[in-house]
Amino acid sequence: MAHIQLRNIKKHYGQTEVLKGIDLEINDREFVTFVGPSGCGKSTLLRMISGLEEPSSGTIFIDGEDVTREAPADRGIAMVFQSYALYPQMTVWENMAFALNIDKQPKDKVKEKVELAGKMLKLDHLFDRLPKALSGGQRQRVAIGRAIVRNPKLFLFDEPLSNLDAELRVDMRIQIAELHRSLSASMVYVTHDQVEAMTLADKIVVLRDGRIEQVGAPLDLYYHPANQFVAGFIGSPKMNFIPVTVISADACSTTVSVADQHQITINRDGSTVRPGDHITLGIRPEHLLVATPDSMDDGSTVLNMQINVAEYLGALSYIHCYSGDIDKLSLMMDGEKALQHDLKNGASMAVSLRAEYCHLFDQNTQSLPPAC
Repeated sequence: MAHIQLRNIKKHYGQTEVLKGIDLEINDREFVTFVGPSGCGKSTLLRMISGLEEPSSGTIFIDGEDVTREAPADRGIAMVFQSYALYPQMTVWENMAFALNIDKQPKDKVKEKVELAGKMLKLDHLFDRLPKALSGGQRQRVAIGRAIVRNPKLFLFDEPLSNLDAELRVDMRIQIAELHRSLSASMVYVTHDQVEAMTLADKIVVLRDGRIEQVGAPLDLYYHPANQFVAGFIGSPKMNFIPVTVISADACSTTVSVADQHQITINRDGSTVRPGDHITLGIRPEHLLVATPDSMDDGSTVLNMQINVAEYLGALSYIHCYSGDIDKLSLMMDGEKALQHDLKNGASMAVSLRAEYCHLFDQNTQSLPPAC
C-alpha cells in the first residue's frame, strides 16, 4: 500500500492563500480523514495528493518517492468523487471494466477483477444495468468498484456520500469501513461531516483556514481537544462553552467563577492564566446532569436554567436550556430518564456541572492541559 508524506505544502490562487504550510504523514494502510468547515482547504489538499492540482510550494512523497510534479496516472492512486461520474451509456460491468480495458489488460484478468470487486460490493447481480436504473447508493458503489479494480496504492475519497440521503449514508459508511478492512488499503477521506470522520478514521486531520488544527485518533480529539475550535467541531451535539472568570490558578488547578455566582475548581494547569482573565469552560452534553438532591450535596456546581427546547428522539433526548448569564446549554441524556424528569419546553430545571468533566480554554482558545 502507500506511505504519504506532505512537507510544507502551500497553495495560493493569486493573492488568496488556501493552504498555509501543511506538514503531515499518513502511514501505510491507515484510514485518514480530512475534516473541517467549508473553505478550510481539505479538498484542495486531497487534489494535491492525487495530482489534479500542483502545490505552489512544498513536496509530496508517496512511498519515499517525490511525486510533486508527477501526473495522476503515475502515482498509483484511485479517486472517488462526490459526483459518481459514471458513463450513462455503459452498464455497471462496462463502467467498472473501463479503465482496465483502456490499459489493454487481458480479458480474463478484467473478468476476474470486476467479478471480485462486484462480489465485494454486492453489485454482481446488477452488472447488466445502466446507471439510470440504479439507486444513489448503488451508483456510488459502482464508482468505488471502478477504483478497486485498478488495485491502487492509495484510495482518495472526496465527500463521496454527500449526495446520499441519511439512511444510505449510514449504509455506505459501514461498507467503506468494511472495504478498508478487507483490502487493508491506505485511504484518505475528505468530509465536512464529523460523524463520518469519527466512525471511519484511524486518524483525523482537523483543518481550518488552510492550517492543521490537530491530528489524532478520533477519541483523542474528542476527549483531549487541543483548542476550542476542535472541541466544538468534534462531537454531536457539540461541546457546551460557558464564559468564566479566573479566580485563582497554579500548575495544579484552576478555580473559575461561573455566571458570576458559582466557583468551581478544575484539575487543569493554570500556569498560563491569571486571576481576572476571562476564559472559557467547556463540557460535553452527555456530562451535564439534571440536578437531584443527592447531586446538590456531592460538591457539584448547580446552575438554575430554563428549558428552551426539549427534543425526544427515543433512546436519547437533547435538552437545550438557558439562563440570564448563559446563552445556551445542551444536555444529552437517556430518553426514559428525560421523560421521568418531565422536562418540557419552558420549564425550569437545575443542571449539575461536575469539575472532572470540564475543559478550560485560555484567552487564545488553547486548551489548558491536565494538571500535575
